Amino acid sequence: MIKRVYVWEVPVRLVHWFWFFDVGVLSVTGLYIGLPFIYALHENDLIMSNMRFAHFVGAYVFTAACLIRIYWLFAGNQYAQWRAMVPITKAQWENIIDQFLFYAFLRKEAPRAIGHTGLAALSYLGVFVLFLIEILTGFALYSQSHTGAIWGVFGGWLLSMFNDGYIRLVHHLIMWLTFVFIGAHFYMGWYDDIREKTGAKSSIFSGYKNIGEE
Repeated sequence: MIKRVYVWEVPVRLVHWFWFFDVGVLSVTGLYIGLPFIYALHENDLIMSNMRFAHFVGAYVFTAACLIRIYWLFAGNQYAQWRAMVPITKAQWENIIDQFLFYAFLRKEAPRAIGHTGLAALSYLGVFVLFLIEILTGFALYSQSHTGAIWGVFGGWLLSMFNDGYIRLVHHLIMWLTFVFIGAHFYMGWYDDIREKTGAKSSIFSGYKNIGEE
């Protein structure tokens, strides 16, 4: 028998879609800032200025979304809290191993999980750490052209430890790692939906997943 369970609350779903669209904006504008691929035809065509403005606005939105998600690690339901993301129990590690074996076609059935599977939670935790590093390196670069103590707190202090070329490289590499994650995320999500019919993809819109009762 299948029952519908409300798993993903509104803040979790909103943050997901903010990240989804914001990564697109930040990637296009970031690539342009690093290597301009559109050239102005007239002196009033402020393409770089507009790209930088869009990138900075996108960075603020991205940072706000991350702060909301951090708050919801403590205020959210059992599927959104940090205990569901950090593998601290034996059962969580067993779920991670079983899920890996399932994706490697060494196990016929996926392990039972209402919220994130252990492997998914671990990968999301890793991506979230990368997001935080992206924010720090981004604001470190931002602080070079913007004055104010707040930018030093948000990431400018990195410039006292690393040169800006290294920081820019890390900032750029995380973007490409994010692309890899997005590809794997789509594949695994659709694969789970097709095989297990949990409604994993539609749940990011509705918040509900289909769970088979034991």
